[in-house]
Amino acid sequence: MRRLTILLVGATLAIAGCGGDDEEPASGSSDSTPTATATEAASGGGENLALAADASALKFDKTELTAAAGKVTITMDNPSDIPHNVVIDAPDAKAGETVGKGEQSIASAELTAGEYAYYCAVGNHRSAGMEGKLTVE
Repeated sequence: MRRLTILLVGATLAIAGCGGDDEEPASGSSDSTPTATATEAASGGGENLALAADASALKFDKTELTAAAGKVTITMDNPSDIPHNVVIDAPDAKAGETVGKGEQSIASAELTAGEYAYYCAVGNHRSAGMEGKLTVE
């Protein structure tokens, strides 16, 4: 019985030691890489912006947005029965997915100071007026 106990304890310790990846720091490690929060992102450059599709028309609830230079993220809520997305017209921008009612489309890009367009790329939504101006300072 004592051998079985020792064997079980040894196996448990061996299994417990195999859970981590040497490439990533373990939880509670002294790695000093900061994790950005929404507030830190806004104060250290870049910004998280909120937008919504209109529930009954092909337009956004805001036609102008302003953000600090850096990583800019636009989260668009879709309260409409019509599918929509949000896109930032900038090089290397990540377009938001087309989403249905009650879902969010999220677009992001690393932006320098200037003016950019944001729009819905679904069908003819942009040409129908579903666009706005993003000013990055």
